[in-house]
Amino acid sequence: MRNETRVLFSQAMASLAAINKVNSVHEKFTVEPSVQQTLETKIQESSDFLSKINTYLVREMKGQGIGLGVTRPIASRTDTQAKDRQPIDPTMLDSRQYECTKTNFDTAISYAKLDQWAKFPDFYAKFRDVIVKRQALDRIMIGFNGVKVAKETDFNTNQLLQDVNIGWLQHQRTENESRTLKAGKDDQKIKIGKTEECDYHNLDALVMNLVDEMIEPWHQNNPDLVVITSRKMVADKYFPLVNKDQQNTESLAADTIIAQKRMGNLPVYAVPFFPEGTILVTTFDNLSIYVQEGARRRTIVDNAKRDQIENYESSNEGYYIEDLGLCAMAENIEIVQG
Repeated sequence: MRNETRVLFSQAMASLAAINKVNSVHEKFTVEPSVQQTLETKIQESSDFLSKINTYLVREMKGQGIGLGVTRPIASRTDTQAKDRQPIDPTMLDSRQYECTKTNFDTAISYAKLDQWAKFPDFYAKFRDVIVKRQALDRIMIGFNGVKVAKETDFNTNQLLQDVNIGWLQHQRTENESRTLKAGKDDQKIKIGKTEECDYHNLDALVMNLVDEMIEPWHQNNPDLVVITSRKMVADKYFPLVNKDQQNTESLAADTIIAQKRMGNLPVYAVPFFPEGTILVTTFDNLSIYVQEGARRRTIVDNAKRDQIENYESSNEGYYIEDLGLCAMAENIEIVQG
């Protein structure tokens, strides 16, 4: 590390120690709650998807969901001559609990990379943002691919972080099985196409069926309902519109349809790391990440043996679907040509 880089880095570490009210960041410390809140905000803001869903700081490692949404109607009438009126808690969900699991976010940045950044006035911001952005992407990856909590993770085997934590889709499979469509006529797949073997003629019909048959009646007309899926699934829907010779007017119409991007008359969002052949119908605010307050630990090591700065960081986190009646999923979808 160059001397001028060392000066900037030392100043940044001194500032980091000060805001966390510790003498040194080179010994393990607990991140200050206000700093943790700021960091959580930055992680959310670094991702368009994370900025749309909930991230809650909670005191307990395990507990009942926060349930800020309204889960059912409350209008009623009671014959008070016969019995008392019974108030309803519209935020009350069920007996499920969230559980935060320790997750390590350990990163290393080489001296050479820091030397390159030293010429920029926002030196520390670059150092911080690399860590923040990767943590955001990892949360999304775990949320859609996580299926278990391994005592020791294996990235070579689970390159989509399947063994780091239990994500939303796995919670949907295990806790909301009646609203998870896994197969059609074929007991292994849901087939989309025009042939007799297919279950639906198109993806629009599949989405409409998910809403009509699986989403609770009082949620079916929720204006915030969206379809979350992969980029390829969106391409499968719109590719036939552009993969042909078109007149100018036809081309303009196709461009308009593609720009709107809808499935089953719902807005559709292609999200990074979302599994292929899968569709999730819900609202963004029905998906939550729970982070335990006061449980973020951190230490920064200057490892001269490896010519790098190492950031060791851990956080207790959990993934949670707030209202199961507002969530439906189809997986094992196959587009049949012909």
